Formats: sequence, structure tokens, C-alpha cells
Amino acid sequence: MSSEVLHSDAPPAVGEPAIVIRDVSKAFSVFKRPADRLLQMLSMGLGRYYDVFMALQGVSLTVNRGETVGIVGSNGSGKSTLLQVIAGLLQPNGGTVEVRGRPAALLELGAGFNPEFTGRENIYLNAAILGLTQEEIDARFDSIVEFSGLADFIDRAVNTYSSGMYVRLAFSVAVSVDPDILIVDEALAVGDEGFQRKCLARIEAMRDAGATILFVSHAMGMITQLCDRAILMDRGEVLIDGDPKEVASNYFRLTHAPGSDRERIRAEILGRAPTSADDRSVQEVESGLDETFVSESRVEHGGKGAMIDDPRIETVNGQRVNLLVRGRSYVLRYKVTFGGACKKVRFATLFKTKTGIEIGGRATQRLGDDLPDFAPGESVSVAFEFTCALMPGTYFANTGVNGLVDGERQSLHRILDALMFQVLPDSDDSVVGVVDLGLIPSIERMPRTAAALEDDG
Repeated sequence: MSSEVLHSDAPPAVGEPAIVIRDVSKAFSVFKRPADRLLQMLSMGLGRYYDVFMALQGVSLTVNRGETVGIVGSNGSGKSTLLQVIAGLLQPNGGTVEVRGRPAALLELGAGFNPEFTGRENIYLNAAILGLTQEEIDARFDSIVEFSGLADFIDRAVNTYSSGMYVRLAFSVAVSVDPDILIVDEALAVGDEGFQRKCLARIEAMRDAGATILFVSHAMGMITQLCDRAILMDRGEVLIDGDPKEVASNYFRLTHAPGSDRERIRAEILGRAPTSADDRSVQEVESGLDETFVSESRVEHGGKGAMIDDPRIETVNGQRVNLLVRGRSYVLRYKVTFGGACKKVRFATLFKTKTGIEIGGRATQRLGDDLPDFAPGESVSVAFEFTCALMPGTYFANTGVNGLVDGERQSLHRILDALMFQVLPDSDDSVVGVVDLGLIPSIERMPRTAAALEDDG
């Protein structure tokens, strides 16, 4: 199959495509043993001692000038390979790629750097690779260093840099060339939070100035905040290309589904026409949110005096859900069966972020209250009603039951990360953070001062 990659430094006109990909495929040879590589060389093409891994299969897409497009998918889905083909670092086995405008790529950590060179020397090296002249680099050097925040380390060899410092320097150089096309592959996830904010602000400024931006990220909040479109990839194919919120929802469904459901969900996504979540009612959105997510970090303690069973989140109408909508009411519910006599029992739950930060939780009663006793064989259904005030993202919930054993309060059964759930992205960009505190803003125009009125006169 023939392939062709065309790069033009001349940017396209407004409204014209900056990137056009037609039926692109990319295969890699995978050798099980180092000796197989040698045997393949010696076979002169008469034998095959490798397996073929199709990283891209018939990928076609168009990115117009000024568009910001996010690419999502699980590891090994072909995202990074696609970006490397667009950046010209990999040659496809088939199909055509057209790139119009000067690109700058931030792909593998430290790519284009010489680890023995200093930060100063690598700025000149990397910027030259990206197409800047010596005079242009001289003029922009101070601003590159200032943006990176590495002035105190700029004359040290970069092999002494941390991964975060690598990203600071690489991103600072990449955006300094004023590229027509910026390509970023998850590199910003390595930097510290303050620098990530700084990078996002620069990306937004470049987007507003008309640059074409293509990036890979597992942070759905970043995808929905920055992107005009999003693309979900799996097994080297494009499953869906459309509204970022719709793509984020399907990404959650696919990547967190148990193996037995994955093929069904994949087929559903492939056969589904993209629609905006804003165009559907909440009831229609929730009707497709009953997929099962698997919490791989689930850990259980105890379980002798009592046993927690079937922890889940339901709508107020009793429908199981794992994709939640901010502002809607839900019920966290689980069953507890007692294997022995337990006194002064209380039940609890706790919500956490995916990094383990405890957001909030509660027990059914206070320790000083008249707590119930349970006999062997008794069962109880425990429910915690809540309004989802969490911002879009991934969250976990613990469940637990404790009581008096020989007069001492002990955990009878506890499940850490019993539930994993997602809060769907929405169109409200005025609320930030982890939890919507229900802040009510107001603006009051103040009377102009006498001095200002005199200036007008």
C-alpha cells in the first residue's frame, strides 16, 4: 500500500484544513526474542520471525485551521502513533498525510534534547530544529527562560534535570516558535500544577490567536475545556469524532468497562452518530449511564461479624448509574448481613478523588446517639442520599460498618474504593475546583469618584 506525507510551511487560509489524513495505517514488527530479529535479517525476507501490530488502521480525519482537537483513548489505542505520523517522526505504511503550516511538537519527554548539553545549549539546538534562525533564537531566549522558570538551572546539563524541568524547558521552546500547529502528547501531565496552569493559559492564548492545536490527554476536564472537537481511538481506529462531552462520556464507558462488556460497548460507539450532550434531556443522558465500572484498587478489611454486599449508586428512581450529572440527586446504597450479634452499630461512606484526597463522607449516626443492635442473620439496606456537587472527573467511594466487639468499637467490614464513578463534563465553565460550593456571585457597579468626574470635565 502506498503512502505519502506532505508538509508545507505555508499556513492554510482561514477555514481551510491544516491537517488532512486519509486512510492512514501504521504497522510495527514485534519480535518475541532478540534472536528473532537476527533470524529475520538473515532470512533475506524468505521467512517471518515477528508478529505484526497494527498501531493505526485506516484512520481518516481533517483538522481545520484554528481548531483545537483532543485525542483520547486507553494506552495502546494509537494516539501517540498518530501524533508522531502527523509530526513527521514516523512514516505510515499506507495512506496520505498533509500538514500545512509550521508545526511544533511536544511528544516524548526530552525528545530533541542532548542530555550532555546545558539548558542554554538545548534551547538553541531545539529551537533550530523547529526552524528558528540564530537571530530569532537570540531575540526570544530571555522570554523562553522566563517562561520556563529555570533561570537558576539554565547553564546546567539537562541530564541533571527532573522530568518536570524537562517539560518546562521543552514546552517553553515549543511555544516560542509561534507555531501554526502545536502538537502535544500528554507531556504536561508530568509538570507541577502551577506550570500546568501556565501552559494551559498559553495554549488558550495560541488557540484564540488562530493556531491549530492537537493534543492527547487523559484529563477529560482539559479536553472539554479547551477543545472544539474530540476523537476517541481504540485499537488504532477512530471510534467517534465529535462533541468533546459526548466523546468524554463514551471514553468513560469504554475504558472502565469490564472485559465482558467491552466488545458490546465498542460496537455501540462505532455505530452511534455523535450528538451533543446539550441536545439531549437529562433523562436521555442518564438512560445510558448504567454501565458497570471496575474498581481495580478495591481492598476489603474484616467481614467476620458483618458483610457488605452490592455497593452501588442509583438515581432517585432506582436506576443503577456510574456516570453522574452535576446537580442531580442520587443514592449510594449497599446491603449489610450480620454473621453474629453486633451492638451499637453504625454505617458510613466516604467520597475521594482518584488521587486519594478525601472529599467528604458521613456515618449514619453520631457515636453518642442510641445506636442499633443486630442479631445473627439479620440484614439491612443502607442508603445515603446526596446531590452531586462534584465537578467533572473520576471519583471513588468507601463503604464501612463498625460496632462494639467485646465492648470495644471495631470495624466489622470495610471496603476501600468499593465504587468508582464518573461525573460527566458539562458546559458551565464558570465553576472550578473539585466541589461546586453553590457560590452565588453578584456584581454591583460603584459610583464614580469625584476625581474621575472632574477628569471627564
